[in-house]
Amino acid sequence: MGKIVVAEFVSLDGIIENPAWTAPFWNDAIADYKSDEMRQVDALLLGRTTYEGFASAWPTHPEEGWYKDKMNSMPKHVASSQSELEWNASRIEGDLADSIAKLKAEQNLLVFGSGKLVHFLNAHGLIDEYRLVVYPVLLGKGDRLWESVDAEATLELSENRALDNGVLLTTYRVTAPAVVRPSFH
Repeated sequence: MGKIVVAEFVSLDGIIENPAWTAPFWNDAIADYKSDEMRQVDALLLGRTTYEGFASAWPTHPEEGWYKDKMNSMPKHVASSQSELEWNASRIEGDLADSIAKLKAEQNLLVFGSGKLVHFLNAHGLIDEYRLVVYPVLLGKGDRLWESVDAEATLELSENRALDNGVLLTTYRVTAPAVVRPSFH
């Protein structure tokens, strides 16, 4: 049985939208944390907007090495009505919650960005772990990780490390998800 890991760059006030504001904080410790999460997964699970951004950036990304190779070669499962997908990606067919649960049973899935999809996954009790890189900034507006929480969940802190630049590397395991069935749009 696999698991679903949600990996987000998040401001202290919960913003995950367009994380260009994270660049001044990037360092080797964050790179190692992100590499560790990539080593543990079999495929990406993405919303349409994140998929489109990644598909346009990663094939020609200037970085070289195993991370870029894995990012480009691993399967991508996309929650989208768009039928024409490239970049080793396939559209999730059928009932979204059931289809994702089946994918999760077969592989470890990593979700980057994809705020609406994350809300949906949380509401359906499908998230097993949150890996959050929390930045010491307040942005005030933008899409939030928990814009409107669709379900309650109990989390257990399994890793927490404060970096010298004020960034927190945190990993939470979901120990008791609640299931609510809102619609996904």
